[in-house]
Amino acid sequence: MAFERANIIQLRPNVWLIDDAGESTCYVITGSEKALLVDTANGYENLAEIVRSITGLPVIVVNTHGHGDHILGNVYFDEAWMHPADFALHDMFAGYAQEQLAQHGLSLCPLKPLKIGQTFDLGGVQLEVVDLKGHTAGSIGLLDRAGRILYTGDGLNTHLWMQLDHSLPMATALETFRALKDKHGADFDYVAHGHAKMLRDKEILDWMIAGCERILAGETQNDLPYEYFGGVCRQHPISDVPGEVIVYNGGEG
Repeated sequence: MAFERANIIQLRPNVWLIDDAGESTCYVITGSEKALLVDTANGYENLAEIVRSITGLPVIVVNTHGHGDHILGNVYFDEAWMHPADFALHDMFAGYAQEQLAQHGLSLCPLKPLKIGQTFDLGGVQLEVVDLKGHTAGSIGLLDRAGRILYTGDGLNTHLWMQLDHSLPMATALETFRALKDKHGADFDYVAHGHAKMLRDKEILDWMIAGCERILAGETQNDLPYEYFGGVCRQHPISDVPGEVIVYNGGEG
């Protein structure tokens, strides 16, 4: 089945990546009894139909954080799980989209509160909620130990926005990444983040730790300006690949 925006890529026998026109990425993971959808993209296309083209299992929806490009597809589902620290952020983006959604008779579904350490059992596949606060206060990941994959939304990706008014301090992000490595570094080999086109090696966690450390140490003399909808800030490279950066305000460090 062809869709206008969604590009579906099967990564594993039970894992599919859904790329929403290059703007956001969500994932479907199946077990023997249930499926879990990580994030719901922008809501421009009926994501429930897209998921049904992959699996007929009952679907659990989990939002990794409250930004619009990861939650607006919630309109096609009955409920979604999210960390309560991002409920207000969710409501803010819902407000931005309210008029457009109402024109199509749509509204965002109710939220259920996630807890760090909570586990979703899909039947032979378990996903554990892990803390990824930094990008937003309620950013979380989902750890599949058996599959050796950590699904991270935007909490850990290769183009990390830390400049937003609601982002936490860089020192908090560094603490989060160090804790993730200490507690779960041996539990996964790959990262599936919220704008990826493929699985990434877990070395990006080390890149992020080193990048945060350099920014906080003031090793930013060669960092370039970064323009976005909120103005101009700065970007610090985490690899040799253009665009793989931590975006931050000039006052960090």
